[in-house]
Amino acid sequence: MSKSLSFFRLISLIEGTSLIALVFIAMPLKYQFGYGEPVLYVGWAHGVLFLSFLLSLLIVSHIQKWSVGFFLLAFVSSIIPTGTWLLDIKLKKMVTPRPV
Repeated sequence: MSKSLSFFRLISLIEGTSLIALVFIAMPLKYQFGYGEPVLYVGWAHGVLFLSFLLSLLIVSHIQKWSVGFFLLAFVSSIIPTGTWLLDIKLKKMVTPRPV
């Protein structure tokens, strides 16, 4: 597996986890309990991670010569909670050699 693809998988999992934390932890704290500070920090971190994900997606898709369809699938996975985890399963299948 290439280093760029390994890095992309790592970034995508971290970005996906930050989205889960934002949607299912920080936002309920804000809107159900009136405690909005976690949204500030988790939202900021998620924003930085999302931009890192997009940049690494552009680079890796060019290096790996992914189709436009797969590029769009990877992009959409980043805006759906747990989407990047499902994407990682697909990426792992793409790079893991099949036993003979």
